[in-house]
Amino acid sequence: MARDQAAIEAAEDQIRQQMRVVDYQIREYPVEVIVEKHLVGREEGTNELFVPDYQRDLVWDEKRQSRFIESLLIGLPIPYLFVADVGHEDEELAGRLEIVDGTQRIRTLARFLTDKLVLTELKRLPLLEGFVFSDLAPSRQRRVRRITLRMIELTEQTDEETRRDMFDRINTGSVRLEDMEVRRGRQPGPFIDLVKSLSKDPRFIALAPVSPASEKRFEREELVSRLFAYLDRYRNFGAPGEGKVVGEFIDDYTEHMNRVLSDPQDGAAAKQKLKEEWDKILDFVSRNFPSGFAKKKSSKSTPRVRFEAIGVGVGLALRNDPNLIPKDVTNWLDDDTFRRLTTSDGANNRNKVIGRIEYVRDRLMER
Repeated sequence: MARDQAAIEAAEDQIRQQMRVVDYQIREYPVEVIVEKHLVGREEGTNELFVPDYQRDLVWDEKRQSRFIESLLIGLPIPYLFVADVGHEDEELAGRLEIVDGTQRIRTLARFLTDKLVLTELKRLPLLEGFVFSDLAPSRQRRVRRITLRMIELTEQTDEETRRDMFDRINTGSVRLEDMEVRRGRQPGPFIDLVKSLSKDPRFIALAPVSPASEKRFEREELVSRLFAYLDRYRNFGAPGEGKVVGEFIDDYTEHMNRVLSDPQDGAAAKQKLKEEWDKILDFVSRNFPSGFAKKKSSKSTPRVRFEAIGVGVGLALRNDPNLIPKDVTNWLDDDTFRRLTTSDGANNRNKVIGRIEYVRDRLMER
């Protein structure tokens, strides 16, 4: 439908008005200046670079903070920081910069330069394991302090509603890559190749339905990767010194298994063992679980938590008794305990991960 000229002009006027609201400048500061702006006056609430109340606390764990510092040290590009000049009636507080996006990075920098961050689990610089900033050579410390980061600064003409809208759009506006999409590109190898192959197993496709959209984003491969990682290491997940984020947990396992399956002597046997265990799990589920991994036969998707509980629980039970003949699983598949352990609330809490896996294992082994 063609628009009349008045509607087109009104739309143009609205665009121009909104463009005026988002007024910004691009700055570039050394790391030591950014940290100083954040730390000096923080306790008194007068620091120039501050975290607003709508932002999160420091949620990056030590491993992720270390990876960020590693990226700086080896010269990888760092995304822009977004800040805003919020203005203030009190002249002493006027001109402070609210962090719109970048609080995790800035807090990590502050922890590192003040020796509060101990580097750990680095991929490219393993010799820095256990280092704090002051352990670096003095020349390296100077170079780190003067690494520059770019900052987009919204001027005081930008109102609070626009700042918060910008924060929301930065954090939710783009389509984030799924963990498996990233893993395929970053960690190619024999384990990923095996996962791709097994994800196409017709039995698996029948037992674990996924939506067409999820299938395009490699959801089946994600499920296969999770099954093997948890089957091997589920009790390590979330333990002290281990990752508490599922994606990182699976990444670490993938890296390990790529090495194992690449071994010229034992790699082929290890691969065959994985395939045999996979076959046994699918055969067992097919015989004993009327709806497979899904909630109902008519389901169009398979919840990850349910797949993990059943798949890993079955695998552990079969390791204990390869000839296992269980009681009727329908007696407990829909009971309150299983339902509670496989709800989305706190689904990746360590206790729930262990609880749902061992619940299935123990119920299958009941005599």
